[in-house]
Amino acid sequence: MTKLVLAGLGLVVAVQLFAITQLDRQLVVGVSGAALGCVLIAVRWHLTHQTATYEDAATGDAGASLRRWLSRTETLISWSESSRSDWDRRLRPMLARQFELASGQRKAKDPKAFHAAGRMLFGEQLWRWVDPENISRDGGQEAGPGRETLNDILQRLEQL
Repeated sequence: MTKLVLAGLGLVVAVQLFAITQLDRQLVVGVSGAALGCVLIAVRWHLTHQTATYEDAATGDAGASLRRWLSRTETLISWSESSRSDWDRRLRPMLARQFELASGQRKAKDPKAFHAAGRMLFGEQLWRWVDPENISRDGGQEAGPGRETLNDILQRLEQL
């Protein structure tokens, strides 16, 4: 934009110098009008082109964000459908952290209130998949709870 403004300013100065040297004022008015028209057209083109570039960048950012979200969601679903050790290692800590943030109950502050709030929100069946202390040390090949359980847990978290 700076280059465009400097070029326009240079063109106006050149036209003014031309006007000083000419005796025929009709020619000066025509040249001045043409120079002004060129500058206005160039500014308009530059502003239009600059806006389109910003829109493309914003669309690209939104597309990249959507692709990251989709990839993360597919990964979470695959972890929920794999073994219990994957659930315990990857999903359980994330779900417990989300529960702490959503409910305001800190496990470190009051463990009994944390577990009571978890049982109240999720019920006994779902709480055992969120409870950060219910990690199985020998359940490596045991099947995880699956997509339906993950969906139920996430829906309950959304209710908070």
